[in-house]
Amino acid sequence: MGVYELARMPRITAGVGARARIATLAGAQGHVLLVADPGLKSTGLVEEIAGGLRGHGLAFTIFDAFQSDPTIAQADAAAALARSEKSSVVVCLGGGSALDLGKAVAAIALAADSAAHYQLFANPLPAKGLRKICVPTTAGTGSETTRTAILTRDDHAKVWLWGDEIKADEVVLDPELTVSLPGPLTAATGIDALVHAVEAATNRNANPAAGLYAHEAIRLVARHLVAAVETPGNLEARAGLQWAAAFAGVAIDNCGTAIAHALGHAMGSLRPIHHGRAVGIAMLASLPWNVEDNEAFAACAADMGAEPSARGFIAAYEKLLRASGVKLSLAEEFAGVTAQELAAQTARPENAAMRDSNRRAASQADLLMLARQVLSVS
Repeated sequence: MGVYELARMPRITAGVGARARIATLAGAQGHVLLVADPGLKSTGLVEEIAGGLRGHGLAFTIFDAFQSDPTIAQADAAAALARSEKSSVVVCLGGGSALDLGKAVAAIALAADSAAHYQLFANPLPAKGLRKICVPTTAGTGSETTRTAILTRDDHAKVWLWGDEIKADEVVLDPELTVSLPGPLTAATGIDALVHAVEAATNRNANPAAGLYAHEAIRLVARHLVAAVETPGNLEARAGLQWAAAFAGVAIDNCGTAIAHALGHAMGSLRPIHHGRAVGIAMLASLPWNVEDNEAFAACAADMGAEPSARGFIAAYEKLLRASGVKLSLAEEFAGVTAQELAAQTARPENAAMRDSNRRAASQADLLMLARQVLSVS
């Protein structure tokens, strides 16, 4: 093992009711840009957070003109709004899309360039940005603890912005914020956290420091996912999944992901699909190929209470994936998509970092075989 490092973590405020601290964390003065998932309007949560800011005498503007998989154009629009309002802090409220968008906006708002200027590390991010407070309402992406933001280009490609300038300054984990998440989304986001943790623990960048977070995340998902799906009001399970997502975020922030994410991002570029479901299916399809000569999967199996072997992990993973209720068949959504198209998309430059991090190198023939496996999962 060579030299490695563990990147800084944001300060985390956690517990039931922790959302009441958001206004205090935002500061005593200045303007807040509240980047809020538009799907949260009906829950009253956006107004609750806005009321807290108002009660602390803070001026704010709500930006919710985006959808799942936010675009570069939407990031540019929000950054322009932050500049015009002279915002000093961005509060990112919602799932991974809201967190990624808000982090990107805060990082680029004090410069004039489009978010596209920074995609795939084409140019360094501005040295100075706005403060960022991440408040996740799902438990899966781990965006609250990473220095990555994923945006979508006009050609539907998912591209990343990366750098410490992207990382949140504050994170608020309140398990009550995830209670209203429907069962299928609870399952898909929980599987997303699990795939993050497993890939970080088993890829070529894995290291002991990040492994502490990855393995604890695996244990937490294995312990709490089904309980959270079956009993939405179980706050212990909800809190466990929030910590799993945050810890898995730390793990991928330091080690990256791997082949399941390369395939999952390619899937999302071809058809609308929830990211957690995509990577969950991709991991199931790729495991028989990917575990070969990789003893690290044995420790992941032990985390899940299974026989400590690569094969033990495959069985435990599939069992949990199916028990959570994630829909596995892609027959409807991907009708007309060929294995050749999916393999070609997986081979694109924006997916190179994920492919290259995988411990087993994937040839073009491997990618085609894996694409066939993904499209035939049932």
